[in-house]
Amino acid sequence: MARVALVTGGSRGIGAAISKALQAQGCVVAATYAGNDEAAAKFTAETGIKTYKWNVGDYDESAAGIAKVEADLGPIDIVVANAGITRDAMFHRMTPQQWKEVIDTNLTGVFNTVHPVWNGMRDRKFGRVVVISSINGQKGQAGQVNYAATKAGDLGIVKSLAQEGARFGITANAVCPGYIATEMVMAIDESVREKIIKGIPAGRLGEPEEIARCVAFLAADDAGFINGSTIAANGAQFFV
Repeated sequence: MARVALVTGGSRGIGAAISKALQAQGCVVAATYAGNDEAAAKFTAETGIKTYKWNVGDYDESAAGIAKVEADLGPIDIVVANAGITRDAMFHRMTPQQWKEVIDTNLTGVFNTVHPVWNGMRDRKFGRVVVISSINGQKGQAGQVNYAATKAGDLGIVKSLAQEGARFGITANAVCPGYIATEMVMAIDESVREKIIKGIPAGRLGEPEEIARCVAFLAADDAGFINGSTIAANGAQFFV
């Protein structure tokens, strides 16, 4: 029977590539989105992947949305916590609201996404949790204290869940992308983008599909002994 996979932020960018890769691997996929109805509808029309709208930063919305996915598709076996936002500012100018919005989505959103399915995974003795962190959660980044804090915190979630879930057949792993050619990165001024690329030994931006392949590998049934790990996919820009 096909595995059911939930990908948050799964209708655009890296998330869309992940949704497609899991579908190609034989999973029944549900993709969440926060607000772009047009993009979600287009994604579903092109792929046949169902999309669901909710705010991952809200626990009750997440729990209700997950219950709807499971009613439609069956128990969720694979969770990919990919949804994320930025509210960049140098720390001396960062507002409490900028801090809170990023924490709510990027960090608390992982809890809100995984917690409602955790007991079911324990009961069924199988689960795959993959969290999309970031190179900036590993090395930090000026102007992104809020974002870097959440992405570093995501790695702590993964390492802890791995220890709790291992004896129940649940794995929890992270992927830390470097700079990927998504809409957000391609919207950066070209001169700034060129400077970024100069700092990447591979000499180019990554592609969303390269991150998706990492996720598909970690989500597979036969990846059960890989647990609590972090895959850095950054073109040799940073090593841990």
